Amino acid sequence: MESLQQAQFATLDLVRCAQGHALGVMGFDPAELTHRRLASGAYWQLRDYGGPDSETSLLIIAAPIKRPYIWDLGPNLSVIRNCLSHDVRVYLLEWIAPSASGGHVGLDECARAISECVARIATGPKATKPFLIGHSLGGTLAAVFCAGEPQAVRGLLLLGAPLCFQPGTNRFRDTLVSMIPPGLTEAGIIPGSLLSHASAFASPNAFVWSRLRDAAMSIGDLRALDVHARVERWALDEAPVPGKLIYQIAEWLYRENRFCRGTLTVLGRTIGPSCLDVPTLAVVNTADEVAPLDSIEALLDALPTKDVSLIKYSGEIGVALQHLGILVGREAYARIWPNIIAWLAAHR
Repeated sequence: MESLQQAQFATLDLVRCAQGHALGVMGFDPAELTHRRLASGAYWQLRDYGGPDSETSLLIIAAPIKRPYIWDLGPNLSVIRNCLSHDVRVYLLEWIAPSASGGHVGLDECARAISECVARIATGPKATKPFLIGHSLGGTLAAVFCAGEPQAVRGLLLLGAPLCFQPGTNRFRDTLVSMIPPGLTEAGIIPGSLLSHASAFASPNAFVWSRLRDAAMSIGDLRALDVHARVERWALDEAPVPGKLIYQIAEWLYRENRFCRGTLTVLGRTIGPSCLDVPTLAVVNTADEVAPLDSIEALLDALPTKDVSLIKYSGEIGVALQHLGILVGREAYARIWPNIIAWLAAHR
């Protein structure tokens, strides 16, 4: 029965991707910058976007459950271009969708991949340690790595990245945990649309109703409507995910809260907030139900470093999903990103 359901969701992946392609035909395809592949492994590759011969290097850790071009939807919707224009050299760690036999990638393998990318960047022309930045689960992976190897990076930037999963503090977390089947295993590959539907059931307001409201409120603003459509096109572009990684995120992080409790073991090291001794900047969208303030505040309070900053962003219209507002919102680029760039400059 489980394999039948997975096959049905895999078919739904194809349908959703076809719908996304239709939006692409209408002119809403991403317009990504050219880049070169600097390094690669069996399930990842490191993109180098070039940029100035700068002492500031930024490694983007893409979220493992969606395509990475949300960081670069187009000329006016691009974290990557924005950083390049402020003398930051940009790299991106992209996760490669697993093949039929390649579902055995978990937190150990992700941390090892990040380590290889950091080492590759640190031996470049400037030989400087990079800053790590991640959004959503990309930020979660970045924080897990930094807790294990804090000496390898210059700082950590967390954008809407959930790290604390204490029961009763986050409705999305509680509902999602209640939906995790008791027989969940590390085997196999999880279709992307299964995760999309699980998220929608866990928070219909965040993933369905607010999305429809945003579309309705964007109709009178062509720029907002363009952003909304491009985000929708990205959201429909599903990718399969390793079952092992989903199991560990669901059980070890969401259900058992191991990282925030200091009991998570990755690459043989037991880590938690007390290990995360690096300059840290967190950005929280107060309108985001997926990664609210409660999902990171306890971690920030427990960090050993005094160099901790928090920026609150109130969200905006025209971003389709509030969870993505910091990456695609016009207000975010006007008011929040100058502060992020200033933080990077101050820690250069």
